[in-house]
Amino acid sequence: MRSRRRTIRASAAALAVAVLAGCATGGAAGEPAPPVVAAVDWQECGTNLDCATYDVPVDHADPGGPTVELGLVRHRATEPAQRIGSLLVNPGGPGGSATEGVRMIGTPTDPGSWSPELLARYDIVGMDPRGVGESDGIRCLSDAQREEDLAADLDPTLTGGLPREVLDAEARELAEGCAEGVDPALLANMATDDVARDMDLVRTGLGEEQISYLGTSYGTLLGATYATLFPDRVRHMVLDAPVHPVRWQQDPLAATAEQAAGGERMLDLWFATCRDEGAACPFGDGDPQAAFDALVAQLEAAPLDVPSAPGVAGGRVDGATALLAARTAMFARTLWPALTAGLLSAQNGDGSVLLALSQLLSREPDGTPAGFLEANMAVNCLDRAVPADVDEHERNAAEIAAANPRFGDLSGMILLSCTEWPASNPDRFTGPLTAAGAPPILVVGGREDSQTPYPWAQAMAESLEGGVLLTREGVGHGSYRTSGPCVDGAVDRYLIDGEVPSPGTVCAQEPAATTNPEGLGG
Repeated sequence: MRSRRRTIRASAAALAVAVLAGCATGGAAGEPAPPVVAAVDWQECGTNLDCATYDVPVDHADPGGPTVELGLVRHRATEPAQRIGSLLVNPGGPGGSATEGVRMIGTPTDPGSWSPELLARYDIVGMDPRGVGESDGIRCLSDAQREEDLAADLDPTLTGGLPREVLDAEARELAEGCAEGVDPALLANMATDDVARDMDLVRTGLGEEQISYLGTSYGTLLGATYATLFPDRVRHMVLDAPVHPVRWQQDPLAATAEQAAGGERMLDLWFATCRDEGAACPFGDGDPQAAFDALVAQLEAAPLDVPSAPGVAGGRVDGATALLAARTAMFARTLWPALTAGLLSAQNGDGSVLLALSQLLSREPDGTPAGFLEANMAVNCLDRAVPADVDEHERNAAEIAAANPRFGDLSGMILLSCTEWPASNPDRFTGPLTAAGAPPILVVGGREDSQTPYPWAQAMAESLEGGVLLTREGVGHGSYRTSGPCVDGAVDRYLIDGEVPSPGTVCAQEPAATTNPEGLGG
């Protein structure tokens, strides 16, 4: 799962510019008492920002053993006299950086991820999960290896985009790199329940008896796990675009098939929107679906070279690149205009926008290759009951390809590395995720979500003892601050006043558009 909503929103803005020029008590179910009650030592690190590191046990079963250093960033409440407490956040992934999102609050690249009301009443706290970002982020591959992977000549007609022997070699390379380059104890203790226990130690360090939480995508699994382990420590909790509370961990191959279908449905909606817009969507002259397929074939036959520039990596744009760009654009309706602009530019011989879209999650803002995939796999392989039998992966990939003609082949075999993974988690925590004893938890699900299908939100709300489902009509992955005042108002009222929406509440969303009203992509 690659959900980094706030990073994606900021990157969309950058693309647009480019196109236009407690106490130490035990937890629930007999949890052992944490050993240390050290306060977080904040140091000012920007406008209204504080930074800190916080040590937690690598293995929570050995609280006096080696530690891992967590990175924390806090945006202080802008109205201290009205402060409610701390709101911890997680943007998803697994592997997304929470500190990165908090650092961006109020900056030109991300001016609106939080409402002024929440910023006034809460300290927004980003804690990078262990092994991610500023929390001893793991490194399994060198920059040269990462660049080689990014430059791989993917074939959109092959399962996984590459010949089977190459997929196997890449899976081994990643697994061996993690085994050689990462502390084995940390690699074996990066599961979601480990991070949830870290969160509770951080809560203690913040001096809070209870914390509030907002998690998106995979971050909803982290939140639901925390609320199940420590229900009395929850003040308010919002789970936006939730994963399935059972299937995500217990049947991950089925989950990947449902995600692939969600992305394919979203692309079909992009085609339909473009057709409905008529002249306002110039791509394809009324038949964007045929134009898209033709462009993919054209680029596969005659790729475009994109030269590098300061802070911008160059590369080769072929049909697979166009498909990856379109798949990424299905994360957020704010990326739809960038996709339109990229397709139009590629028709005219310029592949730079499609290349940038295709690598949105695999490169840092400065153009260097990111390590997102490494942390993502490290958590997935510990958390999820991934079959060891490669034949099961092949059968799943074949089913995905048959059901999804455009994204299917490139969506298969994505968990293959777990069959080679050098760390195991025999006592993985799988719930049930009930959050029994916690206050009501607000679950926000989008009717059309490219990463976490709406039935997953329904299942999460039903699984949680106090789950309350808020439904968002429209498209996109994640709803808060991307879908309009109905969702934003409901989330803010809940987090500030504890008021949950009425059962069955549905929020409309401003319709998605394939072009920017100010001319982006037109």
